[in-house]
Amino acid sequence: MENLILASSSPRRKELLENLHLQFEVSSSDVDESFDPVLKPGEIVKELAQRKAQAVFKKHPDSYVIGSDTVVVKDGNVLGKPGSSEEAFRMLKRLSGSTHSVYTGVSILAPGRQINFYEKTDVVFWELTDEEINSYIGTGEPFDKAGAYGIQGFGSMLVKGISGDYFSVVGLPLSRTVRELRKAGYPLP
Repeated sequence: MENLILASSSPRRKELLENLHLQFEVSSSDVDESFDPVLKPGEIVKELAQRKAQAVFKKHPDSYVIGSDTVVVKDGNVLGKPGSSEEAFRMLKRLSGSTHSVYTGVSILAPGRQINFYEKTDVVFWELTDEEINSYIGTGEPFDKAGAYGIQGFGSMLVKGISGDYFSVVGLPLSRTVRELRKAGYPLP
């Protein structure tokens, strides 16, 4: 059996792959996540995903390695993970009552193969009161997530609708990732 490695410490990405009953290892790729601000969002997430995958692939050159990265974009500005409650509040206030885009990049590295892609999903938030925002921040959920929310947890109550791949917003576009793994030669049912 071919060795599959997820180059991420994200519990959400790990859970998504586990839901597919795939056998894989997790190897965190503590790489620099800074990026050139002139890059477009799709380029940013592809570059960061590739950086993560390459760091792990160097240690496991005979494996299939999946790297992934997600950013939230509102009005052309990339929103990362908030560093404080105040920053989370500002981000959520900015997303309130409007549409933003979530970009998730994926890099699949295997011996002699490299596949990089991204998915973009538009997310619409309800108009949020300050009390709703503060209550959500109080859950602690916003602090390890781009854009200060997680669609799969308490943050689901903020979301009015989406257009695109739900799993991409969670952190890994499963269907496309499986298809690209097959193209790379990974044996899938």
